[in-house]
Amino acid sequence: MKKDNDNLTAVVSGKAIKLHYFEPSQRKIWTVVGKENEHWLDPELGFCSCEDYFFNTLNGGDECYHLKSVRIAKEQNKVEVIRFSDDEFVNFVSALISDF
Repeated sequence: MKKDNDNLTAVVSGKAIKLHYFEPSQRKIWTVVGKENEHWLDPELGFCSCEDYFFNTLNGGDECYHLKSVRIAKEQNKVEVIRFSDDEFVNFVSALISDF
Protein backbone atom coordinates (compact mmCIF):
# COMPACT_ATOMS: atom_id res chain seq x y z
CA MET A 1 0.00 0.00 0.00
CA LYS A 2 2.87 2.40 0.80
CA LYS A 3 4.38 1.80 -2.65
CA ASP A 4 1.07 2.76 -4.29
CA ASN A 5 0.91 5.97 -2.25
CA ASP A 6 4.54 6.75 -3.11
CA ASN A 7 3.80 6.19 -6.81
CA LEU A 8 0.73 8.43 -6.65
CA THR A 9 2.64 11.20 -4.90
CA ALA A 10 5.54 11.01 -7.35
CA VAL A 11 3.32 11.02 -10.42
CA VAL A 12 1.10 13.88 -9.26
CA SER A 13 3.87 16.08 -7.82
CA GLY A 14 6.19 15.40 -10.76
CA LYS A 15 3.71 16.83 -13.25
CA ALA A 16 3.56 13.53 -15.10
CA ILE A 17 -0.16 13.93 -15.83
CA LYS A 18 -0.64 15.41 -19.29
CA LEU A 19 -3.85 16.45 -21.00
CA HIS A 20 -3.33 16.75 -24.74
CA TYR A 21 -6.10 19.08 -25.87
CA PHE A 22 -6.90 19.42 -29.57
CA GLU A 23 -8.58 22.54 -30.90
CA PRO A 24 -11.11 23.38 -32.14
CA SER A 25 -12.63 19.88 -31.81
CA GLN A 26 -11.95 19.75 -28.03
CA ARG A 27 -10.69 16.14 -28.29
CA LYS A 28 -8.69 15.06 -25.27
CA ILE A 29 -6.00 12.45 -24.82
CA TRP A 30 -4.67 11.87 -21.32
CA THR A 31 -1.20 10.44 -20.71
CA VAL A 32 0.82 9.60 -17.63
CA VAL A 33 4.56 9.78 -18.19
CA GLY A 34 6.64 7.45 -16.05
CA LYS A 35 10.34 6.74 -15.65
CA GLU A 36 10.34 3.98 -18.22
CA ASN A 37 7.15 4.41 -20.24
CA GLU A 38 4.07 6.42 -21.00
CA HIS A 39 0.48 5.25 -20.69
CA TRP A 40 -2.60 6.76 -22.27
CA LEU A 41 -5.93 6.63 -20.56
CA ASP A 42 -9.50 7.79 -20.53
CA PRO A 43 -10.50 8.69 -16.99
CA GLU A 44 -14.16 9.09 -17.98
CA LEU A 45 -14.26 5.49 -19.21
CA GLY A 46 -11.95 4.21 -16.47
CA PHE A 47 -9.46 2.88 -19.06
CA CYS A 48 -5.66 2.79 -18.91
CA SER A 49 -3.17 1.17 -21.28
CA CYS A 50 -0.98 -0.20 -18.45
CA GLU A 51 -0.58 -3.88 -17.62
CA ASP A 52 -2.10 -3.45 -14.16
CA TYR A 53 -5.33 -2.29 -15.78
CA PHE A 54 -5.51 -5.42 -17.94
CA PHE A 55 -4.46 -7.89 -15.26
CA ASN A 56 -6.07 -6.36 -12.18
CA THR A 57 -8.69 -3.69 -12.89
CA LEU A 58 -10.48 -5.67 -15.60
CA ASN A 59 -10.66 -8.64 -13.25
CA GLY A 60 -12.54 -6.68 -10.62
CA GLY A 61 -9.54 -5.34 -8.68
CA ASP A 62 -8.70 -1.77 -7.80
CA GLU A 63 -8.14 0.78 -10.51
CA CYS A 64 -4.51 1.26 -11.49
CA TYR A 65 -2.51 4.06 -9.91
CA HIS A 66 -2.45 5.92 -13.25
CA LEU A 67 -6.23 6.39 -13.11
CA LYS A 68 -6.02 7.30 -9.42
CA SER A 69 -3.25 9.81 -10.13
CA VAL A 70 -5.27 11.54 -12.87
CA ARG A 71 -8.20 11.92 -10.48
CA ILE A 72 -5.94 13.37 -7.77
CA ALA A 73 -4.10 15.66 -10.22
CA LYS A 74 -7.42 17.03 -11.46
CA GLU A 75 -8.57 17.67 -7.88
CA GLN A 76 -5.28 19.43 -7.05
CA ASN A 77 -5.10 21.30 -10.37
CA LYS A 78 -1.76 19.67 -11.21
CA VAL A 79 -2.50 18.66 -14.78
CA GLU A 80 -0.22 19.92 -17.52
CA VAL A 81 -2.42 20.95 -20.46
CA ILE A 82 -0.74 20.84 -23.84
CA ARG A 83 -2.70 22.39 -26.69
CA PHE A 84 -2.58 21.13 -30.24
CA SER A 85 -4.29 21.91 -33.49
CA ASP A 86 -6.70 19.31 -34.86
CA ASP A 87 -4.32 19.04 -37.82
CA GLU A 88 -1.84 17.34 -35.45
CA PHE A 89 -4.29 14.74 -34.12
CA VAL A 90 -3.59 11.91 -36.59
CA ASN A 91 0.18 12.21 -36.22
CA PHE A 92 -0.11 12.37 -32.44
CA VAL A 93 -2.26 9.25 -32.23
CA SER A 94 -0.01 7.43 -34.71
CA ALA A 95 3.05 8.22 -32.59
CA LEU A 96 1.24 7.17 -29.42
CA ILE A 97 0.22 3.85 -30.93
CA SER A 98 3.68 3.14 -32.36
CA ASP A 99 5.16 3.57 -28.86
CA PHE A 100 2.64 1.11 -27.44
